[in-house]
Amino acid sequence: MGAGGRMSVPPASKKSELDSLKRVPYLKPPFTLGQIKKAIPPHCFQRSVVRSFSYVVYDLTIAAILYYIATRYIPLLPHPLSYLAWPIYGFIQGCVLTGVWVVAHECGHHAFSDHEWLDDTVGLVLHSFLLVPYFSWKYSHRRHHSNTGSLDRDEVFVPKQKSAIRWYSKYLNNPPGRFLILTTTLTLGWPLYLAFNVSGRPYDRFACHFDPYGPIYSDRERAQIYLSDVGILAMCYGLYRLAMANGLAWVLCLYGGPLLVVNGFLVLITFLQHTHPSLPHYDSSEWDWLRGALATVDRDYGVLNKVFHNITDTHVAHHLFSTMPHYHAMEATKAIKPILGEYYQFDGTPVYKAMWRETKECVYVEPDDGDEKGVFWYKKFHD
Repeated sequence: MGAGGRMSVPPASKKSELDSLKRVPYLKPPFTLGQIKKAIPPHCFQRSVVRSFSYVVYDLTIAAILYYIATRYIPLLPHPLSYLAWPIYGFIQGCVLTGVWVVAHECGHHAFSDHEWLDDTVGLVLHSFLLVPYFSWKYSHRRHHSNTGSLDRDEVFVPKQKSAIRWYSKYLNNPPGRFLILTTTLTLGWPLYLAFNVSGRPYDRFACHFDPYGPIYSDRERAQIYLSDVGILAMCYGLYRLAMANGLAWVLCLYGGPLLVVNGFLVLITFLQHTHPSLPHYDSSEWDWLRGALATVDRDYGVLNKVFHNITDTHVAHHLFSTMPHYHAMEATKAIKPILGEYYQFDGTPVYKAMWRETKECVYVEPDDGDEKGVFWYKKFHD
């Protein structure tokens, strides 16, 4: 979806589920980042202000149309139907706004335009609208890209080693427990990560994305963390005024429901990109940037690939070249797959099956007997 939308990965190129579970190589690859870059057409690295803004306009236009339909027609429905219509609106609008979030994500990577001030302005406005502290997220997310796959320095969805697993985890090793984990993660995971750094890298003191003086940020970044907080407070004040004028239920139906969907997809997308039985993680004795960047997986969300601007099925290319605009990422992915060979991982397992499987199979990490001791693989509890 969006101006200049791209085609999804053709079905013929998809691996079978069995093949996708085969472990990717963990030894240093026989190619360099420069060789990968040479395989990509040069125009894929060119950023266009007009084209990037076309996605903003397109997504916000669709969101405005959905808002108009919801406010104009849902109140006219009889009550049993309106109770069904609001969740449907919330899901569809949430999918569209996830696309808006992805465009702001492009801004945080300086992939929106050649002008960083423009990228940051657009990103701040769009992310604040979605209650995301733009600069706070930008800096922690940048460190995630700099340390992907590192057990010591990665910033998000850092897997635990078996010795660090909580005592109650074994009691959640069953279908009801996994359902509870998934439900909690998808509904509360994003705000808990922002406010309390849940699932993030451990720090020696309390870490919070809203705290300019927290351990996540350096001295030169603190002023922009304040600016992010101002953006969030301004949006909260706007929502407060809307609630006073139209009622809390109005705000929850039109904004709260879609926001819950956005937050759920952000967590789900990130979780499935970095959690997979085939992917290694490394400690400081083995980790290097290229192997870490390759320790991610492309997924297939069906029609939502386009709605989400293909952040779902071009994630490997994104981790290798994060300043590349999303509208060139499909072409780049096709170009680099012959170079990456077995180091490229794609899993076409339906998302609902993948999220359940990964919750069951990827509980903790530990090295295999006889393998490199600094290479860790996902393991599960035995039923």
